[in-house]
Amino acid sequence: METVNVIKIGGNIIDDDVKLASFLQSFANVPGKKILIHGGGKLATRLADKMGVQQQMVDGRRITDAETLKIVTMVYAGAINKNMVAQLQMNGCNAIGLTGADGNLILAHKRQHATIDYGYVGDIDQVNTALLHSLLGQNLAVVAAPITHDKKGTLLNTNADTIAQEIATALSAHYHVSLIYSFEKNGVLLDVNDENSVIPKLTPVYYAELKAAERIFAGMLPKLDNAFAALQKGVGKVIIGKAETLHQLISGEAGTTLLYE
Repeated sequence: METVNVIKIGGNIIDDDVKLASFLQSFANVPGKKILIHGGGKLATRLADKMGVQQQMVDGRRITDAETLKIVTMVYAGAINKNMVAQLQMNGCNAIGLTGADGNLILAHKRQHATIDYGYVGDIDQVNTALLHSLLGQNLAVVAAPITHDKKGTLLNTNADTIAQEIATALSAHYHVSLIYSFEKNGVLLDVNDENSVIPKLTPVYYAELKAAERIFAGMLPKLDNAFAALQKGVGKVIIGKAETLHQLISGEAGTTLLYE
C-alpha cells in the first residue's frame, strides 16, 4: 500500500512570508504522494477590516456572513492558494490548487446549530477520493483551500483542520496515510509558555486526563479532537509539531505522535 502524507499548515506560518517560503521548500522536497491543506484566517481578518466588514467569532470559529464569505473565498482560494502553488512550482514541485468545489472535491452542508447561526460555514459530507487518486497518480501535489460547496451553488467556509482529517480518513482505505498538523509550536505542550514541554506521545486516555485537568491549551482541543477522530477512522499516523521541522515530523523524530490504544 502506497503512502500519502496529508499535511495541514497553520495560519501563523502563512502570515510570515519567510517562514512560509521555507516551509514550502521543505514540502516540495517531501518524497512521494502528498496533499497540503491550508487556512489563512489572519489575512482574511485584515482584509475584512480594510473593507469595513465586521468579523464575529464564537469559540474561536468565524461567523461567515455573505460578505465575509466573499472575503475568505478571495483570500483562501485566491491569494493564498495560488501563491503557494506558484512557490511550489518554483521549487520543482508540480502542484494543483483546489477548493472543495473544484472537481467536486469536498461536498458539504451548511452547519445547523440549535442556538448559533454560523452563516456560510460548512460541515463535510463527502470527499472525492477518486479525484484525489487521479491527481496523486499524475504526481501532482494537491493544495486544498478551506472552501467547500453544497452542490446547490453555494460556497461554504470550512475548518482546515477538519478538512485535513476528512481527507486523511477518506484516503486511508486506499493508502497508508500520515496526517501531519504543522504549525508554530514544537508540538502539544504541557505548558503553553514552555516550548520544551512537548508531550512526545499522546493516547486518548492521557489526553482525557490532561483535558480534565485543563493542562491542554484550549486552542489545541479542536485540533486534537480531529486528530484522534482520524486515528479512530483508520489513519495510520498523526503527528503535531513545528512547521520548520517538517521532515523530522514525517519521520517521527519531532513533535507529538498520537497513538490510538
